[in-house]
Amino acid sequence: MKYSLIAVLLLVGKLAFAEEAAKDEWNETTLKEETIQKIQQAQYTYKKCVVDTMQKPDFAKLESRNATDAIIKLCEPTLADMRKVYTDAEVPGVIADRHLKKLRIQVTRNLLQELMYAEAAKKAGQP
Repeated sequence: MKYSLIAVLLLVGKLAFAEEAAKDEWNETTLKEETIQKIQQAQYTYKKCVVDTMQKPDFAKLESRNATDAIIKLCEPTLADMRKVYTDAEVPGVIADRHLKKLRIQVTRNLLQELMYAEAAKKAGQP
């Protein structure tokens, strides 16, 4: 009798927890088209900031890792604008931060690779 009562209580507890978790779940399809457009525009602005900053002659003098770090830090405020778009659309902060981190990592890797290629070309004597 005790075992069946415990099993029923555990089952009810799991069902209540599953129902609670379903309420907190965010569905990605709730974003409006205009919000997606704003996010894409913010991504474009961030990437454009990185590219424009990378082309400044001051960063050509630096070692590629140091230049990458400086460029990413200079363009960080544009990511704050993108986060604001997410929070205005009521996207949970965890999801917004995860996307921003992913974007930052991708852009950093691409930037470092590009700067390393340029640095190697300069050492090889190519223009």
